[in-house]
Amino acid sequence: MGNLAFFLLQDVFYHSLAVIGVAANLMTVVILSRGSCGLSRCTGRYLVSMAAADLLVITFCVILNYLCSLYFPFSFLTHYYVCSLNSIMNAAVVDCSVWLTVAFTLDRFVAICCQRLKARYCTERAAVGVIVTICLLSYLRNIPRYFTYEPDHTHGPFPRCRLRNLCTKTPWAVYLWSCTILTPLIPYVFVLMLNALTVRHILVASRVRRTFQGQGNDGRQVDPEMENRRRSIILLFAISGSFIVLWMTRVVVFVFQEMLLDMSRMAVVTHVGDMLMYLNSCTNTCIYALTQAKFREEMRRAVTHPIHLFLKFIKG
Repeated sequence: MGNLAFFLLQDVFYHSLAVIGVAANLMTVVILSRGSCGLSRCTGRYLVSMAAADLLVITFCVILNYLCSLYFPFSFLTHYYVCSLNSIMNAAVVDCSVWLTVAFTLDRFVAICCQRLKARYCTERAAVGVIVTICLLSYLRNIPRYFTYEPDHTHGPFPRCRLRNLCTKTPWAVYLWSCTILTPLIPYVFVLMLNALTVRHILVASRVRRTFQGQGNDGRQVDPEMENRRRSIILLFAISGSFIVLWMTRVVVFVFQEMLLDMSRMAVVTHVGDMLMYLNSCTNTCIYALTQAKFREEMRRAVTHPIHLFLKFIKG
């Protein structure tokens, strides 16, 4: 009974995530691409690329991999060649999403803490270069996954996917283990470290500015630079904090597996980790709406504009 209830929960979760994730990320890409949210062009490039990567995660991992295999277990998606290519895409889009979050965190860290490096690194050109590099490396690194499957001719008229027994082959075991190390363990530690250094720098810088400026006006003096930095910090911590919280279960499961503990009895925990990981692909839109007033205004216009057109059409 418990397994049935969890399966129903999974079913509702993934269906809702597919609908909300596609709509939210599409809206985010359109709104941020217009450049009317008051963000720098560098920040805008990172946020658009993150939304596009999250949209691909929802499309390939949730819709094609989970929902389509659930409703169409014998479709062309189970063909050997399609399935092998799909495994590359599934891993690559998750890698892109994770490492773009790391790149955005690093960009904001440099902008806040490294003023000498800011002029060279925090530019639109540098952001485009970093985004393209991350995407290319993510897809190239996962190409060997194509060869982790073999054709199975025992079920149906066309060869279906079957996972090879690679556990006994050291090179493949090292490759698959390194993939998990690169995503998500290293990014997770990297984001935690950058946030800690950013917090430390903010505390020191705030203390120094208060010392030089004094409180003035009974402590009510407004510092424009600190206000701009505060908005940037809120956006940074909201995005990276969401990543840290939602990937925590997946990281813990990986650490326990590497400690050679038996995880077969904790299958529910593994599934919950996957659910939270995919949930991370549709939270950024909510973060932008909560932290950016101009984004909320653009989102309101995007939602109400079709309604106004429909009402004009009816009246006309």
